[in-house]
Amino acid sequence: MMQAKPAATAQAPDPLDSRETQLLAIARRLFAQHGYDRTSLRDIAEAASITKAALYYYFPNKDALYERIVLESIQLLHDQVAAAVAQAKGPTARVRAFMEASAHVQDHGRDRWIAGSNAFWQAATGGQRMVALKLRDSYEGLLRQCIAEGIAAGEMRAVDPAMAGRFLLSALNQMPRWHRPDGKLSAVEVMQQFVDMLLHGLVIDKGAASA
Repeated sequence: MMQAKPAATAQAPDPLDSRETQLLAIARRLFAQHGYDRTSLRDIAEAASITKAALYYYFPNKDALYERIVLESIQLLHDQVAAAVAQAKGPTARVRAFMEASAHVQDHGRDRWIAGSNAFWQAATGGQRMVALKLRDSYEGLLRQCIAEGIAAGEMRAVDPAMAGRFLLSALNQMPRWHRPDGKLSAVEVMQQFVDMLLHGLVIDKGAASA
């Protein structure tokens, strides 16, 4: 008779991983509030109630900590948006899915979004920057691809996909400057209106209206 195998016991979470996650969350909040240049490792350590020396155990310097935040942020954005686009049917629906998923990520990770600012692209070097650049290019390229497919399918006018993509991404990237998370509209609802304006414009087609 075969002996029953002992039930597998759940492994306890690694306390180091948990502490690192907490430190990343604190750093994201401070970078979002004060900016990269005005946030020091001492500020992060004090907010986490640890010594600066203890913080060095997890991250060798501020650049490494910041690059980690940006890389994780853009990886999350890329993966969630790509998944949403893959489920949408048709080019126009994919453009909507791209923008709405991006706004959802922004709405549910405001500190993460704001912390991943242009300071990274100006200052960071090395392998992490290259990985982040590839993810960013893939993310933006996906939107251009959706627009190009819409043009090819006859669903959209023959505009420059890159220019249309920049228009939408500019609106998305500016939202944290003025959008209030506790306001009347969520970031996703705002983005739905933006996409409608791009797809249908502001000028009324009088011929279609009178038909």
